[in-house]
Amino acid sequence: MKAKNKNLLVWATWIAALALIIQIIDQFVGTKMPIGHAGAWIAFQAWAVYFLGGCTPKGGLKGFIAYAVGITTGVIIFELAGVLSFLGAFWCVPVAIFIPVIPVMCFERIKILDYIPAIFIGCGAFFGIMNYVPNATYASAAIYELFYCALGLFFGWIAIIGKVWIDQKIPVDIKAEKASLEPEASAV
Repeated sequence: MKAKNKNLLVWATWIAALALIIQIIDQFVGTKMPIGHAGAWIAFQAWAVYFLGGCTPKGGLKGFIAYAVGITTGVIIFELAGVLSFLGAFWCVPVAIFIPVIPVMCFERIKILDYIPAIFIGCGAFFGIMNYVPNATYASAAIYELFYCALGLFFGWIAIIGKVWIDQKIPVDIKAEKASLEPEASAV
């Protein structure tokens, strides 16, 4: 088997093993969370956020902060929708969403807050929890989401540690592989 294929197979197996572990952790911890629900879906989102954030601890920290900002934005939207209820059921939520999105988009100019996609993911997860988990409160939803966010970011970090190790143990030298596929000049 070519080194790059072997490397990929080991990498894929490593990621699958980590996903399996997250699911096992979730099955033990999920029902003990403040809202009593499994949250591996948030961990998997945050894992992707780690990858999209550059696969670094600094990117992971920015991802965690972004989730916290997303949760805060979600709380603002819920509260603002209540204040705007005089607009009627159809308009109060859309307008409540419109207003905080403007400052959130301006966070692009603030280095630690400029991970806008992760803010939206964090806010979207918060909306999902608040809308579909019975008896969720702002605090219980925030604790739940941030726990699973941290878990996913941690597993993103572990995934990259594994990738570095795999690349050291099974180096992928594309030039060497190409050279081995070319017919030798002496064979002519």
